[in-house]
Amino acid sequence: MVTSWLRRESRDDKAIKHTEPRNVLVAVAGNEMDEDLVRMACTMAKNGKGHVIAINVVEVPRRLPLDAVMEGNQSDQVLDKAIAVAQDLNIEIEAEVVQAREAGPAIVDEANDRRCQLILLGLDPRTRFGQFDLGKTVPYVLEHAKG
Repeated sequence: MVTSWLRRESRDDKAIKHTEPRNVLVAVAGNEMDEDLVRMACTMAKNGKGHVIAINVVEVPRRLPLDAVMEGNQSDQVLDKAIAVAQDLNIEIEAEVVQAREAGPAIVDEANDRRCQLILLGLDPRTRFGQFDLGKTVPYVLEHAKG
């Protein structure tokens, strides 16, 4: 009896080939790690033949309407730096300021609305009360982003 070891491509194999990120959302906050995040997002999007969306979330206090003009906002400068990094890499990037009550839900909603397969955001390590603290944004995104 002859057994053929020729393997046919299954649905699972096709799914594995398409796991490369196509659309990448990168949340920039004006930190020193933003440039590295944008470079990483551009590389991943380019390899996945997708595009990069950079957002800067401005948290609006509950006492103000969501569309309030926020004084002292550095969003334009933060996004201009992200655009400059992408242009250096010859990658097209969309950049947008998002005003929301909290950053976590805004990031997840933007990623879902734009059908992003990957979310990149930085974490500035810190401790609070002697314990490592992730803040509230990262845990929210980890819990609620579609996996």
